[in-house]
Amino acid sequence: MARPAAVTRPSPDRRRASVPPVDPVRYAPTAERPVRAKARKLRADTGIDPHSHPWGQLAFSVTGVVRMTAGRGTYIVPPSRAVWIPPGVEHVVSVVEDAELRTLYLYQDEHHCGPDACDGADSPWRECRVLEVSNLMRELVMQLTVEPGPGRATDREHHLSALILDELRHAQPVPLGVDLPQDKRLLALCEAVIEDPVRWHTLEDGARSTGASPRTLARLFRSELGTTFLQWRQQVLLAKALTLAARKVPMAVISAELGYASPSAFTAMVRRSVGAPPSRFFT
Repeated sequence: MARPAAVTRPSPDRRRASVPPVDPVRYAPTAERPVRAKARKLRADTGIDPHSHPWGQLAFSVTGVVRMTAGRGTYIVPPSRAVWIPPGVEHVVSVVEDAELRTLYLYQDEHHCGPDACDGADSPWRECRVLEVSNLMRELVMQLTVEPGPGRATDREHHLSALILDELRHAQPVPLGVDLPQDKRLLALCEAVIEDPVRWHTLEDGARSTGASPRTLARLFRSELGTTFLQWRQQVLLAKALTLAARKVPMAVISAELGYASPSAFTAMVRRSVGAPPSRFFT
């Protein structure tokens, strides 16, 4: 199954502020309080340093857009989506535009690897993935206390946590995501495409910048990422489109900015990739 999505990095000529993560232990979930919430407002071009947690995490933006790089993938987080990160997976947050980030921490034990029981090594909760955020889920999370510290859970918190876990079990996964390779040459090309996907149309373009032949790059895409360059680039374009759509940019403008000759050509690409038209997928 395709992994979740990516987006453009801040322009290299703009300074990116780096900030440490808020002490996660202050929000540690427990058997008594299995769902804890944290809120944080972040400015555009801010990056949260690499870190990990011994529990699972669900992150989404109340407002704004952030990019999360976790494991070997990079994901876009607009208000309509959330990224699930399993316990122990190092991740980095880059703020694309001013955002209020809401994070849920979920209690983990030998019986649970997410909001539900583990189903063995193939449990979907063992991998990073993007999920839809329903209106109900959003309202439930907004009602959950964001105060740090151990404390005691109220009856209201118990009820909200149970509803959040149930809603999360039924959240629909979204086939968005950009995997990142290990090979340094291919990684350099992938980062350049994420930076400016419109500039890179073919592997010949990439070969001129990396020093590797188109044939070598094609082999690396197949062996490291299990896909072709064009299929991988389409995921990057979808992520870029998702970022623009979150800013309320019209679809006709998005299709032109991404280099499509017409809105209908862009619509056809989106339908092929996610099985839905842009008007439904990006709202």
